[in-house]
Amino acid sequence: MTSLRRRTLWLVMVLLLLGTLLIVYLNYRDSSHEVEEIYDAHLAQNARLLLGVMRMPLASTGRDELYRAFNDALSSAGPHKVGHPYESKLAFQVWGKDGRSLVRSPSAPPFDHAPQRTGFHDIKLDSYQWRGFVLPDNEQGLLIWVGERDDVRKDLVQRIVRHTLWPNLIGILILAALVWLAIGWGLQPLQNMARVIRSRHAESLAPLQIVPLPKELEPMQAAINRLLAQIEQMLQRERRFIGDAAHEMRTPLAVLRLHAQNALEASSDEQRAEALRFLTVGVDRLTRVVHQLLTLARVEPELARQNWQPLDLGHLVREHLAELTPLLLDKGLELALEVAEGNFKITSDAAAIGIALQNLVTNAANFSPDGGEVKVSLLPEGRDYLLLRVEDQGPGIDEAKLERLFERFYSQDNPHGAGLGLAIVQMIAQRLGGSITLYNREGSGLCADLRLPREARGKVQGEDV
Repeated sequence: MTSLRRRTLWLVMVLLLLGTLLIVYLNYRDSSHEVEEIYDAHLAQNARLLLGVMRMPLASTGRDELYRAFNDALSSAGPHKVGHPYESKLAFQVWGKDGRSLVRSPSAPPFDHAPQRTGFHDIKLDSYQWRGFVLPDNEQGLLIWVGERDDVRKDLVQRIVRHTLWPNLIGILILAALVWLAIGWGLQPLQNMARVIRSRHAESLAPLQIVPLPKELEPMQAAINRLLAQIEQMLQRERRFIGDAAHEMRTPLAVLRLHAQNALEASSDEQRAEALRFLTVGVDRLTRVVHQLLTLARVEPELARQNWQPLDLGHLVREHLAELTPLLLDKGLELALEVAEGNFKITSDAAAIGIALQNLVTNAANFSPDGGEVKVSLLPEGRDYLLLRVEDQGPGIDEAKLERLFERFYSQDNPHGAGLGLAIVQMIAQRLGGSITLYNREGSGLCADLRLPREARGKVQGEDV
């Protein structure tokens, strides 16, 4: 791709060249007009001076001598040391009453007859274009024509344009070199930033701190620093995921190996069956742990992408509960839904809310007794929030241990749980700008309140949205 410096230079030079050509064109047009005006004025003035001479009060013989003197003087015009090359391009002619030519300059074009139209006119005679002025004298019946070849005017205009164009073209070349140097100087901070980035270690994710920095590059540095922060957070999530997985799987894998070894060394079928049963239970628990870890790994980056959209929370809850109903019925539990009156329109992440609801209902089902009920309620809370409540009929939780339920891999009185469900729900609630609260119901059972804002206001990567 073309360098920024060369691209800017070409753009500046093209604009400058177009501007120069436009100026030259305007100069050509204005110069042509002014030259036309000046030369037309000279033609008219010369015609009137000639008329004044022709009106001199002379006798017939004196007038003939005047005409002869005119012709003799004009016949000597030419390119000599006291003349000018343009003399052959300027001409005049005088006709009498009878249309007879009285005075004619040698350079005058051949007329078949005296001009019929007075004033300024253009005519092509003797292979040349002439600009002429015809002045009649009604007192003496004279007709005076003064003209000049059109190439006189064109030559003058071309000289004016040439003297204007060449300095501009030379100036453009000089200016191009100066602009090239100026752009290089102006892009120096960008080159310094590129040099700093190139010199950084591949594993360094520390934010850039380039000082001094032009204002135009501050957004770029801020964008790079945000990207570095996002990469750092992503790497932290991966390291945390690997650490959590290694921490949680180490003990179950050791237990599975022990059960497998017991099955191999069993001395009776009953001992072998018992060891295999423990092995199956351990595999099921480890499967749940892996499933929750994969859910956690998927939810974090999806929440960072802010997949928020308008949705109906009541419709969304009904869809997910319909999918969970067979699971609860298989456990001998009833699933109840209570939706209060009101508007449940919300702007949020449908997938994340579905995962949170699934974890809350599954957690309630794990602690509910056979024949019990898991109740889900959807309530408006003020103007800005909606409340999604999940209740079970289990034994409840010790008040001192309620907050610990949000810790990763902490599973209270559930040896088959992974200890990640409520941690995932809390992460989702925080990312969506809401909250999750646990408390014991009166009598027995645990209640989980998931509070969600109607409008998206989650915190992603430490920034308010």
